Amino acid sequence: MPSSPSKSLETFDNPEPGRDYTIRIRVPEFTCLCPKTGQPDFAELLIEYVPDQRCVELKSLKLYVWSFREEGAFHEAVTNRILDDLVAATQPRFMRLTADFNVRGGIYTKVVAEYRDPAWQAPEPVRLP
Repeated sequence: MPSSPSKSLETFDNPEPGRDYTIRIRVPEFTCLCPKTGQPDFAELLIEYVPDQRCVELKSLKLYVWSFREEGAFHEAVTNRILDDLVAATQPRFMRLTADFNVRGGIYTKVVAEYRDPAWQAPEPVRLP
């Protein structure tokens, strides 16, 4: 197999470190296992972040997400773990991870976790006439 799952997240230099801009990454095929039953859990991940000096490289992100496929994890724990790993790799100004899990037992779960650099001030929204 040419590639395999990996817990390593690669980064590259932000091409515009002087500008606040948002990167949105949608991962529609996240899977992990229910820690109670061993059954697969499916989710769509939405990563939104304002980079500082580093951006996450997408192939490494794909392999990182793949690495959870055979791991048991509660939705809340895996969402926060992924956010922590992404923040450690990229040191963004701001990052939000939304994990929208498919129905299990008649219940939908959506977990939203955020990180904000204490030194970063969010820009004022622009209101156009």
